[in-house]
Amino acid sequence: MPDVSYTLAEIVGRLGGEVLGDAQTRVSQIATLSSAQAHQISFLANLKYRGQLAQSAAGAFILGRDAAGASARPRIIADNPYAYFARVSALFNPPPEAVPGVHPSAVVHPAAHIADDASIGANAVIEQGAQIGAGSIIGAGSVVGADCIIGTGCLLYANVSVYHGCMIGDRVILHSGCVIGADGFGLAPDGGRWLKIPQIGRVIIGNDVEIGANTTVDRGALDDTVIEEGVKLDNQIQVAHNVRIGAHTAIAACTGIAGSARIGAHCTIGGAAMIFGHIEIADRVNVSTNTLITRSLTQPGTYTSALPFSEHSEWLKNAVQMRHLDSMAKRIRALEKKLGELEKNQHE
Repeated sequence: MPDVSYTLAEIVGRLGGEVLGDAQTRVSQIATLSSAQAHQISFLANLKYRGQLAQSAAGAFILGRDAAGASARPRIIADNPYAYFARVSALFNPPPEAVPGVHPSAVVHPAAHIADDASIGANAVIEQGAQIGAGSIIGAGSVVGADCIIGTGCLLYANVSVYHGCMIGDRVILHSGCVIGADGFGLAPDGGRWLKIPQIGRVIIGNDVEIGANTTVDRGALDDTVIEEGVKLDNQIQVAHNVRIGAHTAIAACTGIAGSARIGAHCTIGGAAMIFGHIEIADRVNVSTNTLITRSLTQPGTYTSALPFSEHSEWLKNAVQMRHLDSMAKRIRALEKKLGELEKNQHE
């Protein structure tokens, strides 16, 4: 990638904000406060780190309006410095551009359609009827199944598998090892054995979705599994068949979502959370890490179930008490009943 640099005035001209100090200060990359050099710009998103500004060697800063006077160095003032940092970072570190063409080792079915400016990497396989949109990159060893549609400007890193019939929107990023459209876990008991239920739905992924490495999204059993626009899925997440995830929801690593769950828009789900099947989660719900969601959540808010860790011997004592919670609750109810009767007798 060629070196690029921008003046603060040029950055503000592209991204908005306000420059305080020398607007012709030129920077060529973004970095943390502790590691930045004079040719780099850094950012302060949390005021508790304000003291690090003086020690930083950064040539310029991105600051919120509440910290505009925290440094005399050239700085860009933004309403949301963390989001502004993300945009500046994208400016200096754009995604790779497609190098048009099909690698000689790739296998492309004659009935597949590949845009003239798309890029197909080494040993990739594009099956019958698949469509690859303009400017999309299919990485080495990736497989795009029959009749799949990959939109424009997509990036599939190496060794991504998209099963037959799935539809991927525009500007979607799928990281290595990601599997889209594998069979859902559909089995029917039959005389002591399991009978496989064919999974005939698809996976439909909206625009601007990013899915992390080794995350799996199963195809629907009958209807489709749907990931709406702007959803961000971390690494090693399991999305089961017929799940629907609403627009702009973000889900952290190792979360498991069981079949036919419905997750609303603008939700956040912490790492290793577990979502039961056939439940609905409202818009703007925040689920804490390691939380088990066993029933529908109809109201926005934050939900937490994980117990904090403790020293092992203390945990053992608490675990013993937890085993007896039901019997303790029954005894308490009995005592409350007796107490109520005593109080009633005293007032008669």
